[in-house]
Amino acid sequence: MKKTKELLSFSGLGDRMKALGFGIVGGGVIGPFHAKALGNVKGAKLVAVCDAIDAVAKKFGADFGVPAYNDVQEMLKRDDLDVLDVCTPSGLHAKLGILGAEAGKHVLVEKPIDITLERADALISACEKAGVKLGVIFQHRFDAATRKLKEAVDQGRFGRLILGDAYVKWYRTQEYYDKGGWRGTWKYDGGGSLINQSIHTIDLQRYIMGDPAWLFGRIGVMTHKIETEDLGLAIIEFKSGARGVIEGSTSIYPGLPERLEIHGEKGTAIIEGGKMVKWAVQGEEERAEEKAKLSAAAEASAITADSHALQMQDFVDAIQQDRKPLVDGHEGRKALEVVVAVYRSSKTGKVVRFPIR
Repeated sequence: MKKTKELLSFSGLGDRMKALGFGIVGGGVIGPFHAKALGNVKGAKLVAVCDAIDAVAKKFGADFGVPAYNDVQEMLKRDDLDVLDVCTPSGLHAKLGILGAEAGKHVLVEKPIDITLERADALISACEKAGVKLGVIFQHRFDAATRKLKEAVDQGRFGRLILGDAYVKWYRTQEYYDKGGWRGTWKYDGGGSLINQSIHTIDLQRYIMGDPAWLFGRIGVMTHKIETEDLGLAIIEFKSGARGVIEGSTSIYPGLPERLEIHGEKGTAIIEGGKMVKWAVQGEEERAEEKAKLSAAAEASAITADSHALQMQDFVDAIQQDRKPLVDGHEGRKALEVVVAVYRSSKTGKVVRFPIR
């Protein structure tokens, strides 16, 4: 709790007004995680939860001491519910988010924003039409290591960017896919190792490197019995002329930390498992105590709900200050566009150019 409060203070987020009521739909793995993170967000409180499975909903509500629902539209009738927080399988994000927007609620959805660009655009449009805020969870943008790197690149301290690589070499058992039912399916997961596990690092790659120009990709199933991919690869060129690679898999035993490598004319930075493991910029010999402080902050982000709390705090601030959240619908759509491009390129055997319309 102490570390989280320090991070929230460091973020520069101010005092809040009336607490916003959150209602979480989806009581699987990530829903309770959001509920826990919400406890560290100023100006917000959990007022209700929802899950289509009665036993799951009741346990979720009991665990956090709030009313539980089986019907999201019933939950949306609550006057004290200001934000619908969507933590369901990916293929339901837009559908539920649109219901929230039409009910006049602000909408926060877990990554990805949905599984198709058409659905993403429909959700963005619905929220804009209703005049409500839309946020997409990409909490690693709030990690200490990411903030440090983004600031340095934006200030030009890396010079012209040359190469930006995203590696996610994780391991998932067949039981992982079988147990969820929706994982590894096109209908509900929208893909496999790229759209589910790798999309966070893909988001950071585009966040740091800028908009892409073209991409050539391939996907395949190597070790699992699933509809979608457990291995995805791509070569990508950014509008700046810099290039990069994407490697995302759930077949790499025993699993390695996700890794983002950024190389510019004047420096290199490597973030691995949420920690800055390499920082070499011309003229910037980082002080030992500064490096230690950064590593400690990044370590905390990697193992707690701190980064989720920071993003949720930014979303609450955006509502109360009537500004865009750092990761709004348009920002949340960007990583999905890259993943869709890999799938399309693999299917057609051709280079895909951006933007995808």
